[in-house]
Amino acid sequence: MQQLPDINALMKIARSPAGQKLLAMLQSGSQQELDAITAEAAAGNMQEAGKKLSGLLKSEEAQKLLKELERQT
Repeated sequence: MQQLPDINALMKIARSPAGQKLLAMLQSGSQQELDAITAEAAAGNMQEAGKKLSGLLKSEEAQKLLKELERQT
């Protein structure tokens, strides 16, 4: 079983300016896609959830925000 990331580290990322922009971008997309990702994750299908999420993160703006978040960690 995969080890879960530290919740405090995740919250720090989510609360950062880049994290907030990325969340807003994801929330402005298709609710149906987000629901499908959430359902996969809740069912423990993390690989499938990751595949679906990566499709949403292919945009140039998303990639820029992800790189910014990577530098923060």
